[in-house]
Amino acid sequence: MGNWSAEFMDVKLSDAKNHFERALDCKHTEFDDLYPYMIEHPQFFWYKRYVAWSELLTIVKLFEELDLEWREPFSERQAEYIGKRVMSSRVLDEWYETNDSKEHVG
Repeated sequence: MGNWSAEFMDVKLSDAKNHFERALDCKHTEFDDLYPYMIEHPQFFWYKRYVAWSELLTIVKLFEELDLEWREPFSERQAEYIGKRVMSSRVLDEWYETNDSKEHVG
């Protein structure tokens, strides 16, 4: 695989991580532009996070199929969540590590 391809994939991974984190933080994403009528719905932020999580998992799956390392931009805990593939309330609540969260790593 050429360097440009690996760099391209790294950019895609970074974009997907950023998209998910923006969705987690309730910041504007492309999803808001695609579905402006949904902003009024209580489920909107859930859908938005689900779409961003699905995108992140898809990019990680491509990395794995291409035998590329994808874990570097993520904390150990974040990589573990991605490996489990399920977007649980714990992922939403604990995506950003705090100083005391390292005690809980088992």
